[in-house]
Amino acid sequence: MDEVATRRGWRVDVHPLPPLLHNRPERIAAAAEARLVELCGRYRRIAVAYADCGTYGALDEVCARHGVARLRGAHCYDVLAGEALMRELLDEEPGTYVLTDFLVRTFRRTVVAELGLDRYPELRHDYFGHYRRVVWLAQRPTEALRHAAEDAAMLLGLPLTVMPVGYAGLESALATLVTT
Repeated sequence: MDEVATRRGWRVDVHPLPPLLHNRPERIAAAAEARLVELCGRYRRIAVAYADCGTYGALDEVCARHGVARLRGAHCYDVLAGEALMRELLDEEPGTYVLTDFLVRTFRRTVVAELGLDRYPELRHDYFGHYRRVVWLAQRPTEALRHAAEDAAMLLGLPLTVMPVGYAGLESALATLVTT
């Protein structure tokens, strides 16, 4: 976000929420609301750079109460790749586990450790037994990230598909929040 804002000349301050909230989406709306309350009165305009991310509309209720907009989409995957491409990928193979650059970089911490797979590897099948492939939505693919994505797919015992998506979708979605 900071890189996009700098390049576009947007004067924005970013107040991130902990990324591990994605592992507990039922906590996202409350965390966002607490941050909105904290920021109330400090800015002329506030927006939430989160898709629904598994809140099943709870984040929309928070945004409505505070009169702020949020990123469109059910998940960050919709923002990065576009809703049409995500629908196509999931229609083609419903058992698709999706990675972003962030998840690729932090997979061993945010997925393996958080799910306890480092301590109980036998749970891998319980968590991932219905998945058939891993798709990495590569925003900025590097050789190091490719190796990390391959490692994540190997840990899950699934084939990897790399889909370069860049930042165009995110930048467009952010532009809608910042300029409207």
